[in-house]
Amino acid sequence: MIKKQMLLWALCLSLFLSLLPAASAAAVLPGAGRLTYETSFTGSDTALSGGASSQQLFTIMDYWNVDSVKINLHFQISQITKDQESSITLSLNGIPFHSFRPSLENNGEQIISINAPKGFLKKDSNTLTLQGDLKTAVNNNQVCYVDNSPDNWLHFFNTSSIAVTYSTKALTGGISDFSGRFSGMDTVKSGKSLITVPEQATGAELESATYALSGFAKENALTDKTIAMLPYREDSVKDRNAVVLVALYDRVPAELKQQLSTEEDLGTHALIQLLNKDTRPTLVITSKDESLLIKAGRLAASTELMSQISSDLKVVDGSTQADEPAGSISSDVRLTEAGDKLTGPNHREQSYFIALPSNRSIADSGKISLDFRYAGNLDFTRSLLTVSINGTPIGSKKLTRELANGDTLTLTVPKNLNISGNFSVTVAFDLEMESAVCTPNTDQMPWAYIGKESLLQLNTKDRTDLLFNNYPYPFLRDGIYNHVAVVLPQEMDDYAYMSLANVFNLLGQYTDGNTGDIHFYTDDVSADNLKNNNILAVGSYKNNKIIRDNNDKLYFQYSKDGTTLVSNEKMSIEEQYGTEMGTLQLVESPYGSGRGFMAVTAVNAENYYLASRLIASEKDKWKVYGDGVVTDKDGNVSAYRFKTDTGAQQDSALEQIVERSDVLGFVAAVVLTIAMVLVALLLLVRKHMKKRGDRRET
Repeated sequence: MIKKQMLLWALCLSLFLSLLPAASAAAVLPGAGRLTYETSFTGSDTALSGGASSQQLFTIMDYWNVDSVKINLHFQISQITKDQESSITLSLNGIPFHSFRPSLENNGEQIISINAPKGFLKKDSNTLTLQGDLKTAVNNNQVCYVDNSPDNWLHFFNTSSIAVTYSTKALTGGISDFSGRFSGMDTVKSGKSLITVPEQATGAELESATYALSGFAKENALTDKTIAMLPYREDSVKDRNAVVLVALYDRVPAELKQQLSTEEDLGTHALIQLLNKDTRPTLVITSKDESLLIKAGRLAASTELMSQISSDLKVVDGSTQADEPAGSISSDVRLTEAGDKLTGPNHREQSYFIALPSNRSIADSGKISLDFRYAGNLDFTRSLLTVSINGTPIGSKKLTRELANGDTLTLTVPKNLNISGNFSVTVAFDLEMESAVCTPNTDQMPWAYIGKESLLQLNTKDRTDLLFNNYPYPFLRDGIYNHVAVVLPQEMDDYAYMSLANVFNLLGQYTDGNTGDIHFYTDDVSADNLKNNNILAVGSYKNNKIIRDNNDKLYFQYSKDGTTLVSNEKMSIEEQYGTEMGTLQLVESPYGSGRGFMAVTAVNAENYYLASRLIASEKDKWKVYGDGVVTDKDGNVSAYRFKTDTGAQQDSALEQIVERSDVLGFVAAVVLTIAMVLVALLLLVRKHMKKRGDRRET
């Protein structure tokens, strides 16, 4: 009887639920529910000695509702550590929250998980500090305890991580909110962001989409993940959390077109409109006019402008300001705006990040001028300041008691650093204490201070060699797209779109502004359209005429029938292997002097896609150098230099003067002074000659 009643209740409940409004799966916001984002410890394994500390950074996105933060530690301590006298302390944003004594079991190796307090979190960047206080020596009732031996080590493996459990907030902030989520590290890491265009996209659609992709890629904080680009199809968008569609209005899918604003004439306007906020958020960029579609794509590439649009709709017309101001390269860079204080004994460092376009390198005669102070109770026989650029020391100075309250140091930047693009300047103090054997280890004593008057006088020069060492030059110059012409294969399959996305993900991360120009062409493009451009050709011998016509200019050339790549002076290539390798080749443009031609090519699309992955992110960029690179499906990468290496050439005096505005001004002043003296002399001579002539007449 009871079973019958239960069955009856179940049937009634089922009938009741069937009468409720259906909740389709698409009605659930992608990414809803509890999610976990895990940040692995950066770099290689971290080894600490004695009381040293290490810091790990992790990010909390604005649209996360954080549920918990768990610190997963995988570490090992010295096997002779006194485990009942040693400790490890964790701090979050400078606030200690957990200490424990490590165990010597399992050879000193442990895996533990610790919950961090949510109340200590900040939006955006957070800092986890790991502090070891390890003891290996026996105290023996000494007046003070010292343990500076190298065997009191603590080793954190890079399998350690910080796991944040969270749920996503509702998308309520319009286009700016969508933009932040589209490039958000959790969205990108899980492959949920997608740029789309119609099937067999036009040149204008691809140009607009490429600008938008560049802007979103610049905001991507991950060095090993990229944002994909594919044709808009149900199978390509179904599992995505955030989609951008760039299309001429007549090519927008019907289900999206019916949701677009109808108040504007799309012959004279473009739309950037956010649709389907509660299901699959989709940002549609569209117009009937190609130039306005491209302009809207440029606007979408501006992180600053997009972050200011809180509505779901932005209308673009001919008067809309879309271009960002071009970045400038300052010759005087202030290292710190407010000054930086370093505290604690022994070695202390402060690093400064200097942004520089990738095609720019440090030129001669640069200088670093430091203004600093430090504690007066140091052991001045052992205390020192050292300055390094990208880890290479360029000079040191011994600290003295007399100058403790106001010291300076000026160093010339060496000529042979060979640094281009972004770099770091590190100021390191070795603050040794007097009678350090019995001096307590405190965090506030001693101290050093770097003043805000500290400057880097930065002189730079352009690097224009057509080598992958200087990539992304020639396609970017001073952070701006540099007359780029993309030549597409005859048939665009998914591999071709993904290859384009790979190339422009990395280019986008190096951009500084949304100006410059990119143009897309099919492989029947005329030579006139290519002669003033840097050419990016994607495809194979058979499906891209530009690659086929210039096969003899390539370093890795195709056989006469285009079925395989053949051997050259650098590499012997077996016939079958030649069909399975992908190549990147950077040669001088056959269509115009002073321009570059890069072929992303292979016998088949899958393999040139593998080649494009080498220049998709910072993770693999280090593998690419020289001017010819090959890779295969097993991950083998070989890079070669075919152009003749003429050695490092010294800049001529004229080139050095042109590169340095201060010297150029001085030279101009000298030339002007000499010119004035010569004019004065000529006038005096003329006056003298005139007087002599007058005397003769009289």
